[in-house]
Amino acid sequence: MVLLLGNYPPDQQQSMQRFSAMMLHGLRSRGIEAELVTPQPFFGKIWFLGQFVAKWLGYIDKHILFPRRLRKMLQRAFHGVVHICDHSNAVYVRYCRPAPVVVTCHDLLAVRGGLGEDTDCPATFTGKLLQKLILRGLGQANAIACISLATATDANRLVEQNYSRWVNVVPLGLSYEYQVIPAETAKSRLAAVPRLDLNRPFALHVGSNLRRKNRDAVLRIVALVKDKWDGQIVFAGEPLNSELRRLAREMGIGDRVVEVPDATNELLEALYNRAVALVYPSRFEGFGWPVIEAQACGCPVICSNSGPLPEAAGDAGLFHRVEDEAGFSADLLRLTDPAERDRWSEKSLANAKRFSTTRMIDEYVAIYRRLGAEL
Repeated sequence: MVLLLGNYPPDQQQSMQRFSAMMLHGLRSRGIEAELVTPQPFFGKIWFLGQFVAKWLGYIDKHILFPRRLRKMLQRAFHGVVHICDHSNAVYVRYCRPAPVVVTCHDLLAVRGGLGEDTDCPATFTGKLLQKLILRGLGQANAIACISLATATDANRLVEQNYSRWVNVVPLGLSYEYQVIPAETAKSRLAAVPRLDLNRPFALHVGSNLRRKNRDAVLRIVALVKDKWDGQIVFAGEPLNSELRRLAREMGIGDRVVEVPDATNELLEALYNRAVALVYPSRFEGFGWPVIEAQACGCPVICSNSGPLPEAAGDAGLFHRVEDEAGFSADLLRLTDPAERDRWSEKSLANAKRFSTTRMIDEYVAIYRRLGAEL
């Protein structure tokens, strides 16, 4: 039996929800008994008191009500392993004893920010306390599965040494079977996207407005080539904020910006298939899921050479320092040549094969068995 612990639904941590759903489906498809449980909103759904109050009431749901529920579940003759799917929930490790516990660590950027390191994740006083609890919980786990070597390096440096605990590197698989699709299929899916001119090429960014995602750099990179390339820039994910929209207008590319909020997997797949390139000058990452998603669709990736991105993109990535926006723009122009794009597309498809969900599940099953689980 594998008990998967997921995230609090009102927090809307979509990537973490995708990962826990992947684990549940992957384990059950092997015939392994698995259950996914999450803290449920009770106090935190009292939204009429305001979002700020609801957030703090949500802590009661997560840190008082859910631990009680968890203990009751594990007292019912539980035989198996507990897998905490997001390291930010490592505070639950102590409530899982005596069952062995695996924690997937996606990144330690917030923990490092709480310790005063520059990761674009500044922490409030209460945030620093929470990050210390998370770090302590990681130290109490039997195994930590890091999604990249860069994250494992941070874990080995920051988590208190415990020789009964293992730190493993288990790269992510794809959460959806992204692939090359017929041109007409992609065109049909994209036809309804407002402002997207399918007669013009476009570059793509997938992510949010968090500072570490560096969306302002994406705008500057496109502005550098606006006189040589009549393309658009598509932002999939969180809608741009007013500051980014103002920046686009000031640089004379406001009419080239296309926003695609809440894109479905099918729509993202079409965007990856049609884009000239994924432009991904991220400052800090735990892994970089959009990188391998794009490559699985044959979309070349121009990304920063920081953190785990070189691990994900492999020899198919076009890398630059975060500050080298001229280098990013030069490669974007380079990929407007169809032959050059085709060459990097082939390399991308080959690299993406490394990231199968089957391989990921295999590695987790091996960790569970190493901890004594009979699956």
